[in-house]
Amino acid sequence: MSLLNKFRPIRDPLPQPPRGVRGPSSMTPLHAPVSGPASSRAVQTGRFSNGLKEFLWQLEDIGRGNLLDLGQVSQNTLNFFIERNFKVYTEDVLVAWRDFLRAEEDRTRQGSAGAEAADNSPSARAQRFLVSNLDHPKDSFDAVLLWDVLDYLDRETVIRLMERLSTLVRDAGAILAIFHTRMPEQFYRYRVLDAQNLDPVQVPAIVPPQHIYQNREIQDLFIRFRTSKTFVARDQLREIVFAK
Repeated sequence: MSLLNKFRPIRDPLPQPPRGVRGPSSMTPLHAPVSGPASSRAVQTGRFSNGLKEFLWQLEDIGRGNLLDLGQVSQNTLNFFIERNFKVYTEDVLVAWRDFLRAEEDRTRQGSAGAEAADNSPSARAQRFLVSNLDHPKDSFDAVLLWDVLDYLDRETVIRLMERLSTLVRDAGAILAIFHTRMPEQFYRYRVLDAQNLDPVQVPAIVPPQHIYQNREIQDLFIRFRTSKTFVARDQLREIVFAK
């Protein structure tokens, strides 16, 4: 089946949800030791993920590729994709964002009265953040695990980050993104257990949630991606796979 038939065009409206979460840019790929074939390890259970299944289907035709994980380093996730001949890179964007905001506060607090004030507009701040984050060559990756990162960044930074990320994904590459359908009460980090299950791990919040994205906003953020497929779950999470 051709790629065009795997997804519907991104311009189609996304379904409405029911009522009712860095390393330096020079980071090298993480080659974690693999404990053995997946079939020989104990079966683990987690949260069933249609988004993950669709993401993996999109990657079926890639013999060897590069994957960027924008969440916390997870041995499970590393092993899973390394076994599938992917070279895995990790940048913990939310930790980088937290550290960046602290550095910005320190800079502002320690600045002398006679010094020229830095531009603290959202646009300028977003640009400063991207100077040292997601600094990879164009067309570096075939796949990206974006998780729910966008819900926790300010909107200007999200716009700039997506502009950058769009250039890093190769044609026919894919992104798996998660969006909350309402403000989250708990903070989770995600890891891949197997081909159809994610493990959401509850941890202390790194940064507070900033925005709940509506259908049109999501379409605008991923305007450079050709197709998408959406799954809305009962736990107020919307999983979307975007193909370039």
